[in-house]
Amino acid sequence: MLSKAFGGDVVIGVFAYQGERAAASDWSPVIRYLNQALPTHHFRLDHYDAAGLRQAIAGNRVDLVITNPGYYVTMEAEFGISRIATLDTEDSDPARALGSVVLARADQPALRELADLAGKRVAAVAPEAFGGYLVAAREMLSQGVDPESDLKEILFVGLPMTRIVEAVDAREVDAGIVRTCLLEQMASQGKIRLDDFRVLSAHQVPDLPCAVSTRLYPNWPIAVTRQTDPALAKAVARALLAMPESAGMSWAVPADYQPVHELFRELRTGPYTYLREITPEGLVRRFWPWLLGLLAILSGWIVHTVRVEHQVHRRTAELRESLAARDLAEAKMRESQEQMEHLSRLSVLGELSGNLAHEINQPLTTIGTYARTVLRRQESGNLTPAAITEASTEIAREAERAGGIVQRIRHFARKREATREAIRLADIAEDARRLIVGMLARAPEVVIENRLKDGCQVLADGAQIQQVLLNLIKNAIDANRDLPADRQNLRILIEPMDSRVAVHVIDQGVGLSAEQLPHLFEPFFTTKPDGLGLGLPICKTIIEAHGGRLWAEPNQDSPGMRFSFSLPCHELSA
Repeated sequence: MLSKAFGGDVVIGVFAYQGERAAASDWSPVIRYLNQALPTHHFRLDHYDAAGLRQAIAGNRVDLVITNPGYYVTMEAEFGISRIATLDTEDSDPARALGSVVLARADQPALRELADLAGKRVAAVAPEAFGGYLVAAREMLSQGVDPESDLKEILFVGLPMTRIVEAVDAREVDAGIVRTCLLEQMASQGKIRLDDFRVLSAHQVPDLPCAVSTRLYPNWPIAVTRQTDPALAKAVARALLAMPESAGMSWAVPADYQPVHELFRELRTGPYTYLREITPEGLVRRFWPWLLGLLAILSGWIVHTVRVEHQVHRRTAELRESLAARDLAEAKMRESQEQMEHLSRLSVLGELSGNLAHEINQPLTTIGTYARTVLRRQESGNLTPAAITEASTEIAREAERAGGIVQRIRHFARKREATREAIRLADIAEDARRLIVGMLARAPEVVIENRLKDGCQVLADGAQIQQVLLNLIKNAIDANRDLPADRQNLRILIEPMDSRVAVHVIDQGVGLSAEQLPHLFEPFFTTKPDGLGLGLPICKTIIEAHGGRLWAEPNQDSPGMRFSFSLPCHELSA
């Protein structure tokens, strides 16, 4: 795709889940505004269903994509699209805007909670519909109802969602799944009476004027594809963030879509469909070379046992032969039991390896390449001891690398919910240091200096604070990359500051100019040629959400910068 940084047609592909006419009406304000804000470009809206949007992205026929959170996460994993803004509406938080409502007729007293749906007939939009099925399916699982096995029937009726409300009202099904606020919209249009329906597991969310049955997820994002020119992406992002509400809608800094990943992971669908393969049959398909080798060993052991038994038969009396046969049978039974226990342990390892298959693919590919090279040289007759030594060394090195990848990623990428607890910042800093040093080929030295007393802790989400530290350390490493080796080293200083704790990431680099400092934490301001400028604003949001402050200043007694954040101290020792 040709660069569009300086003009030309820009195609925005939108998921038209309610049809082309509704999509054109909903998103035309964005097209009008972008054509006015960026007059050197001509923005055009193309409408697609789910399958068509996927084909358009695969065929490089769109520059930007507007879709719901579920399809975004799926396309992000498959095609590498990247969000640049999240839709912001007046009555909801962009990070908590979308959910589902599970409704039933009000005259069905037995249906009040999602757990009551076991053995019932339920209507939904489609198996891949985000608000029309998947969000509610996750909540059913959390209340002990598996939609795929515990429901009497699940009927997928497609769009529009009003069909589901009509099916419930006509008693064609016991309950239905629709997006939040649909019932209230239909009632305001005079199509239904709210008193005729009951929302299962209903609860109210602050600032949301609608009842919901589920937790809430981020709003629709607008994303760029891998082929989109970075300058165009940055210009569109800046324009959307500056879009006034008077233009018809507004946009916010990209939200965190990790909750959508967690939903897909729990349901084992979308990018995590491969988790469904972790079954006895899937393990056999995945580990058949190991099982074949185990079978060969077992076969060799059986052959050896038969040979020994034959010798005993020739050299001992009939009684001793019977006793020996009995002993061998018992030994074989114990061996078989040990082998079965070993296979059980392998199945657990198989579950872990399934989650890390993508990360360790590169070292496994290298191992396979060296192994095939040895086989080809053996077939051609020019296999030498030196070649065997070289191949074995590289295979061992890549195997150790794969093991290191698993160890580093396991803790940082594990499934988790955001929780605040008492943490030690020195431990968080050490974990961040180990992670980033282990991931870089030529990492500089990172020294941690902890001046806190042992009783000083903060109440925070450890993973989020680690994310802030990783971002600050990585920025410092990138800024100092072209400096001499003795100026690339970093220092992390942790010290008390009145009733707070301060953490400083100190480098010896070239620093920033006085003109750059005031804009450092503004969205999309960056000093990197290929950066979007979102890392520091996100870090600032995390620290401020913990009641802290993030700032930057030049070093007073040496070159370089000092990026610092402070957090309230919990049980600070005198």
